[in-house]
Amino acid sequence: MNTVTNTIERVSNPRTGRMSALSPVTGLPMVCWLEECRKESVDLVGGKCSSLGELINAGVRVPPGFALTTEGYRRFMADAGIDREVQSMLVGLDIQDMEALENTSSAIRELIEAQPFSTEIEDLVAESYRKLSVRSCVPAVQVAVRSSATAEDLPGASFAGQQDTYLWVRGTDEVLYNMRRCISSLYTGRAIAYRINQGFGEELIAISVGVQKMANSFTAGVMFTLHPTNGDRSVIVIDSNYGFGESVVSGEVTPDNFVVNKITLDIIERTISQKDIYYTVDTKTQESRKIEVPFERQKVQSLVDDEITELAWMGKQIEKHYGRPMDIEWAVDKDLPFGGNIFILQARPETVWSQKQQAVAKAGVSAMDYILSSMLEGKRLK
Repeated sequence: MNTVTNTIERVSNPRTGRMSALSPVTGLPMVCWLEECRKESVDLVGGKCSSLGELINAGVRVPPGFALTTEGYRRFMADAGIDREVQSMLVGLDIQDMEALENTSSAIRELIEAQPFSTEIEDLVAESYRKLSVRSCVPAVQVAVRSSATAEDLPGASFAGQQDTYLWVRGTDEVLYNMRRCISSLYTGRAIAYRINQGFGEELIAISVGVQKMANSFTAGVMFTLHPTNGDRSVIVIDSNYGFGESVVSGEVTPDNFVVNKITLDIIERTISQKDIYYTVDTKTQESRKIEVPFERQKVQSLVDDEITELAWMGKQIEKHYGRPMDIEWAVDKDLPFGGNIFILQARPETVWSQKQQAVAKAGVSAMDYILSSMLEGKRLK
């Protein structure tokens, strides 16, 4: 958290006016750039944004962006007086009563989404969005507006997916509107019940909202730096489909699957699935929409081998930087040439197998034994 504050203070000057990003109450920034964040910034920008900032500073290719911080969130809630109102609505809530839970959730979300930001926060967000558009060389650049809660993406706490993300957002007013939707998603019925079940008090929970340039994805998906089925840490597993990664993350399609030897980066298994649908941008409405994959492309490999190899190499670097297995979202931007078109959109600690003893160790087989046997067998192509 201090890293972000100190960075902003160092670059502040009367010409840029960056000091206006600091809260007059706490001295903490209400808006900051992702590259100003580190992994220690979770309290200020949440798990997702701190991870993105850490990746940028580790030299990983990540689309640029900025964040409304948890300080900005608290100022928004306090200035409107809705923080106390929300707390009172949650007192004595029985999460076993699904009707009461959903009614309370709906009331809280409507309250938050109907409340405008203060002029100060609106101006900070508008100026940051303008600068992001200039950096991206795109007028009113299309962005992803992503929630980033302080308790998500942490080892031992599977908060991922509890809050919302909105894709292909364009224009300051739409960014501000979707920021409020992200904040309100902190109070879905599912998220409220999850926090209560896990013993996370509401006073300990806050949310940041990241605004990140959209990658115009030709192909996207997820990557694990271990095998998600058996916990084998000697391989990297990549799932991919055409378009945005939404179809893969949501499970709407059976994606192409590639297993890569983590040492040699050889593709040792490949499964090319029939991919019926994908998500892309509607150029007229500037919104994400689902369309059918042309029949002749449905069984075509969605990633070329060189892209698979580069993705696996990037996955190795990310795992090395964090020192643990990682769950990574990525995209291949169709507007850029190969060699600079693969972006990491998100990276979080893997939370299932990393908390268990490896399956290969239980079987008495070391990871190196597996690697050596794979090398002796040669490439196994499917």
